Amino acid sequence: MKTLGIVNQKGGVGKTTTAINLAAYLAAGGRRVLLIDMDPQGNATSGLGLRGVEAGLYEALSQPERAAELIAETGQERLSVLPATPDLAGAGVELTDEPYALRELLGRVSGFDVVIIDAPPSLGPLTINVLAAADALLIPLQAEYYALEGLAGLTETVERVREALNPGLKVLGVAITMFDGRTNLAQEVEQSVRAHFGELVFWSVVPRNVRLSEAPSFAKPINQFAPLSSGAAAYKRLAEEVMQRVEKI
Repeated sequence: MKTLGIVNQKGGVGKTTTAINLAAYLAAGGRRVLLIDMDPQGNATSGLGLRGVEAGLYEALSQPERAAELIAETGQERLSVLPATPDLAGAGVELTDEPYALRELLGRVSGFDVVIIDAPPSLGPLTINVLAAADALLIPLQAEYYALEGLAGLTETVERVREALNPGLKVLGVAITMFDGRTNLAQEVEQSVRAHFGELVFWSVVPRNVRLSEAPSFAKPINQFAPLSSGAAAYKRLAEEVMQRVEKI
């Protein structure tokens, strides 16, 4: 079982969209996938059609032995989710001195090929737990200047976590999202990211796409909502790249 954290401390970069759609395409490709919603906003949970959930990740973190019973099935074969509830917001305080709570929870989970964790848009205790538990990280990066600025802070945090908590942590890659090829800025950001990070940057680039924006309101991943859209094609290619890299870990 490989664990992949989807992490970026900046909000609005397509992090949850990436987590949902990567999970969906990996499941469609035959892998048994667990998506863990570590964000108290619960967008990955609702984006997969789970609403009004009474118990989920918060309870599993405090009672790891309950992890298996709290995992919910989705409308897609081989894709399960450990949902977020509003209570998860309180876990940020409770986990301040417990960076390995999520790792312990994952030790109670079996039967999956890949675990994808949607981290919150911050570098607080919840995200530190993701970094301490993951085998590798995927960093979604919006093709805009401010998103590029924030990447330096994240890479520094990853380095500190490697030294203190998780020596084996790898950066699987950087995925450029919300790309508008009509603008010079987007192209300049892509060039800068590729020049700095080289082969870490995935070749698959996710465009700005109306259908991707609409899919969450229908509580479906893009492969079910609009499988012929440009956004669907981009995430299918990205999932193939991700799996090639994951298999080498």
